[in-house]
Amino acid sequence: MMNYLALASILKRPPAAYANVRGKGEYEEIKANVYFYRLMGKVFVMVDAQGLPQKEGECGGGVFGFHIHSGDSCTGNEKDPYADAKTHYNPYNCPHPEHAGDLPPLFGNKGSAFMAFMTDRFTIEEIVGKTVIIHSNADDFTTQPSGNSGEKIACGVIKN
Repeated sequence: MMNYLALASILKRPPAAYANVRGKGEYEEIKANVYFYRLMGKVFVMVDAQGLPQKEGECGGGVFGFHIHSGDSCTGNEKDPYADAKTHYNPYNCPHPEHAGDLPPLFGNKGSAFMAFMTDRFTIEEIVGKTVIIHSNADDFTTQPSGNSGEKIACGVIKN
């Protein structure tokens, strides 16, 4: 059971690692900060995103795939501006959605999203230098190898 006082004290400290995630080109308005904290032998992840694309109408919040990728750079080519972020972080060669880098999706709310969760799929030391990616579509948690989550629309390198 989570001790909420422990969580509050952790959040008063600087994170053990972070990523400043940014979009390029038509997605340059995307700006997200991802914070990684050590908590009770696990990793507590907190995400605050702004500038996410919105669909028109009452039901247009958008759901976005969110993953840690194995690459160490947010560079790429004309076809894929984040090609060097590579594929989902998957050190144990597990099927999708059991990759260590498979994270819960971001649920957009008028272009913003906030999420916090705890995981034991990786340690902070294992992910520093890897990349965090926001995808254009929701992860379907089925399609191999990466959940059919669409193009990479924003990227950030995890630093400590």
